[in-house]
Amino acid sequence: MGAIHSLKNYFTASSQVPNFPEFVGIGVVDDVVTVYCDSNTGKAVPKQDWMNKVTGGDPQYWDRQSQICVGQHQVFKSNIEIAKERFNQTGGFHLYQWMYGCEWDDETNEVKGFEQDGYDGEDFLSFDMKTETFITPVPQAIVTKHKLESNRGFIAQKVNYYTQICPEWLKKYVSYGRSSLMRKVLPSVSVLQKTSSSQFHCHATGFYPNRAEMFWRKDGVEHHEGVVKGEILPNNDETFQMSVDLDLSSVTPEDWDKYDCVFQLSGVNEDIVTRLDKVTKKEFPVGVVVGVITGLLLLAVSIAGVYMWQKKYKGFKPTNTSDTSST
Repeated sequence: MGAIHSLKNYFTASSQVPNFPEFVGIGVVDDVVTVYCDSNTGKAVPKQDWMNKVTGGDPQYWDRQSQICVGQHQVFKSNIEIAKERFNQTGGFHLYQWMYGCEWDDETNEVKGFEQDGYDGEDFLSFDMKTETFITPVPQAIVTKHKLESNRGFIAQKVNYYTQICPEWLKKYVSYGRSSLMRKVLPSVSVLQKTSSSQFHCHATGFYPNRAEMFWRKDGVEHHEGVVKGEILPNNDETFQMSVDLDLSSVTPEDWDKYDCVFQLSGVNEDIVTRLDKVTKKEFPVGVVVGVITGLLLLAVSIAGVYMWQKKYKGFKPTNTSDTSST
């Protein structure tokens, strides 16, 4: 069974944020952080042991990545100043983000590229691979759009990167980290109910990869009424968690045993099924939940909001917005 692999790069620049680097860059392979750099150290460092294999065929890899980090810091400082001028802004906190990368289907060999720029948490500019044009929802980016599209050499270089160079590197990274990236880890699943009148909370945590489904069934058939499904969220140990709630306030306890919670992990044939007849009234483990949330917040801050757009774009859309930056 084939799998879709992804290489995503995130660059984030900020202004007037105390005790935080002006620039942070990370690389992510299959939703696992593999590379990190920031403007305080000026160095790119591996975040997975298997990433050190890259130097076997490319001894200068980490030096080159560090140079890119330093160079992009200066480019992104310029990006913020350009954006501030376009939006008639002066001081205050501002955030500029660039995300780009590619996906590769190891069964069909299909490749997709994506690129997106944002300013202060809103879309600024994106690159459309099919039309080889830039798309913007704001008038402040029109000048940049026309300038970049007029440089056909730049556009050709960008297309070549997303269709050739990016997939080649992605295949290398997947090869280096295959034993880790291709692992299957099943979660622990709990069904909790705070009080006899509250909804049932089915929670799975500790699974990998993040290609998973969880749903409620009634009499063996998928059930949708009164169901609220949560998003898949990262834990601070590179596994994931998710939950799905079920409201049975209009159902008598005698009929609860008709319902069960089902967890399915991609690539694993056996489902994890938890029946309601095994559930008693339990208090939510508040201390554990708070600990997980705290860990996630610290992780989110340390990688400069890497998941901010993942929620909005399930996958990626394409960009590069600065008048001075290049791919």
